[in-house]
Amino acid sequence: MKFSPIIIGTMRWGIWGANHSEKEVQNLIETSLEEGLTTFDHADIYGNYTTEKLFGDAFSQMKIDREEVQLISKCGIEMPCENRNFKIKSYNYSQEHILKSVDKSLENLKTDYLDLLLLHRPSPLMNPEEIGETFSLLREQKKVRHFGVSNFSPSQFDLINDAFPLVTNQVEISVSQTGAFYDGTLDQMMLKKLQPMAWSVMGNYFTEKSEQNTRIQSVLEELCPKYDAGENQILLAFILKHPSKIIPVIGTSRRDMVKKFKQSLLINLEREDWFKLLEAAEGEEVR
Repeated sequence: MKFSPIIIGTMRWGIWGANHSEKEVQNLIETSLEEGLTTFDHADIYGNYTTEKLFGDAFSQMKIDREEVQLISKCGIEMPCENRNFKIKSYNYSQEHILKSVDKSLENLKTDYLDLLLLHRPSPLMNPEEIGETFSLLREQKKVRHFGVSNFSPSQFDLINDAFPLVTNQVEISVSQTGAFYDGTLDQMMLKKLQPMAWSVMGNYFTEKSEQNTRIQSVLEELCPKYDAGENQILLAFILKHPSKIIPVIGTSRRDMVKKFKQSLLINLEREDWFKLLEAAEGEEVR
């Protein structure tokens, strides 16, 4: 399937962040579509199980062809909160739970199908045969078109992929979290000719003070004027440079930032500049 080159993450649109009204959500959707960014990333737990409904209520009032957008959601985490009576946080990939979760997401998003369903995090108790059978059933019912995972290791990806073909692995990648460059995750996606997705693409650069971020800032002070771009645009361009063709999920809840991130697609970091950022992140020259 085709996703937009940048995916719009909705995690912070509701009570976990901006606490937007339906009108503000509609404005964000409109801006995203104007920029050609048509894929929206959800999870059932976002906003303590409320953000999907916020989006669905807003989207359903807009005159937008459902086939013109792609809706992603995730399931599998059982999170205790005021909207659920779970005693502890745990993972559940039973057929019953996955089917129930998808039906609830469809109800909240006010849609007949998901373009992509992701297993949110790996569970030690997941049964690949049961998951494969469940995915097959959801496809037969035309409730989900494609399937993937999130935060899975290469071996965990293969475990599920052998039972049912997956299309992506959505993992944490940023200038301050470069593990996927080395642990086989991105290599695996390229070998299988699949595009990975990345979350938390700004890393902790804007939220934490550290020696690592001080080094990164020093490099950005050099690169921003060179590319006539902001820090966040350079950080996104760093991810986009990777040959696995990473699709970043941006977590902004601001319309102006959607436009700025879109401009990152025009930045092609020179190879040495990419390695300057990597060296700053790791605190030493590459080996």
